[in-house]
Amino acid sequence: MAELLVPVYTSIDQVNERNEQTQKRIKVAEEFRARYGRNPTYIARAPGRVNLIGEHIDYALFGVFPAAIERDILIALAPRPLNDQPGVIVANADPKYAEQRFSPSRAIATAGARDQDAWLIDINTNELRWDSYVKAGYYGVLNNFFREGESDPTPVDMLISGTIPAGSGLSSSAAIVVASTLGFLAVNDKLNGMTKGRLVEIAVANEKRVGVNSGGMDQAASVISTPNSALYISFYPTLSAQLIELPTERTDPPAVFVIANSLVVSDKAVSAKTQYNLRVVETLVGARILANRLGVKIGRQEKVTFREVLGRWISGDERESGKEIEMEKGLESILEEVESLKPPPETVASGQLGVTMEEMINLSGLPQSEFHQLYLSWVEVEATHFHLYNRARHVFSEALRVLQFRNLCLKSQPCSQPSSAEETLQALGNLMNESHRSCSDLFDCSCPELDELTALARASGAYGSRLTGAGWGGCTVSLVSESKVEDFKNKLRAGYSRYRDLTGEKLNEVVFATKPSSGAFVLQLEVLGVAQK
Repeated sequence: MAELLVPVYTSIDQVNERNEQTQKRIKVAEEFRARYGRNPTYIARAPGRVNLIGEHIDYALFGVFPAAIERDILIALAPRPLNDQPGVIVANADPKYAEQRFSPSRAIATAGARDQDAWLIDINTNELRWDSYVKAGYYGVLNNFFREGESDPTPVDMLISGTIPAGSGLSSSAAIVVASTLGFLAVNDKLNGMTKGRLVEIAVANEKRVGVNSGGMDQAASVISTPNSALYISFYPTLSAQLIELPTERTDPPAVFVIANSLVVSDKAVSAKTQYNLRVVETLVGARILANRLGVKIGRQEKVTFREVLGRWISGDERESGKEIEMEKGLESILEEVESLKPPPETVASGQLGVTMEEMINLSGLPQSEFHQLYLSWVEVEATHFHLYNRARHVFSEALRVLQFRNLCLKSQPCSQPSSAEETLQALGNLMNESHRSCSDLFDCSCPELDELTALARASGAYGSRLTGAGWGGCTVSLVSESKVEDFKNKLRAGYSRYRDLTGEKLNEVVFATKPSSGAFVLQLEVLGVAQK
């Protein structure tokens, strides 16, 4: 899947979507024309995603199980004449966001510098704004496709519109980065030969420009997905994606995934130093310490991951970098070894499972200066204690649940009896419940509202329910019989205090059923049937 080219549609017949979605494309084109006085030449579309299972393990290089959703980000854009004002003018269809203008500048070459960026754009990572993600997409296009001595990029007018709630855990930020990257590539005629895998790589690097160390799941799901299937995305040794048909259509009635927004906004870039980026550091340091305990050889300056430690431990080959191993058995075995990461019994007895910075550095076996250079020089974190044991236990157990979830789907054949499919859905739901407990208790990425919503969802008839996305707010995803969706939504509204004043369309905005959607693509104007001036 990663080797397929990014779709560029030139005919409406090529686009497999409902009429409601097509109307959204037409609307954003008309809004662009009303604002800028001419039609857009392209519309870049990138969907949000729901992660069905596999949270916070992608940056440990374990596989995850997301699906694209129908809600998306649309960016309509058109070039301005080269002799016009340089740079980008970007407006937001939501009137609460002001129009932004920015112009990149070529960097001054530094003698002896390696891999220096050729272009600079000011992105304030301390006070993150929606347009920072647009800038991030532009940054990657400039530095990959407009090197020194090449022509300058085309000035661009843009209009962004979206239906993914910000901070909801449905990857609105990744969708903006993917859509803006696609849009800038298209308007500068740089899409030729662009594979989905390459677009994912560029988008992952782009999002790091806003201070988020993403593992790539969000971007891969937004780019690689196809309708009616989830993706098993593997990152080791390289990015790969396997389409997995879900058994949700094999019961009578079928089942759907219902997304419920907790209405607690979590901006993982703004709070990264105490949440997302802190977890990245905890898992990386935990992997080094576990490797030391297991006698697994790692390079002194190697930032090894839990997945790499597992592979080398099982294979006995210090150079192991992607051999087929018995993953499930290996994960079950290494979970026993993770107990070695627990602090001394007297510390545990006091209720403290974390270690201080000084203790963590000592356990790593590295001098303080080398430790800081390897693990802290590139990221800002803030904590008094680092919970290496809990994070490791979550990562390995969650990776095991992903494989079990995947295997259940693969074993549920199209010819399965409804009763067998029903049992499969029950088993999938149990794995989702276990996943949420692990996210809440071990990885500490839930919040009271998410815990309340998932408990309410189970009591309201869901097979299973869990947080989805980075956590600390955002959404839950629940597996629910399609025939029970309306009753399920009403029970959530009655039981969750933040929903009680919501009815009709307002309720549908925060609680909605979804099926897997297609991934990112580009539309040309004639696709939309909007008359040219």
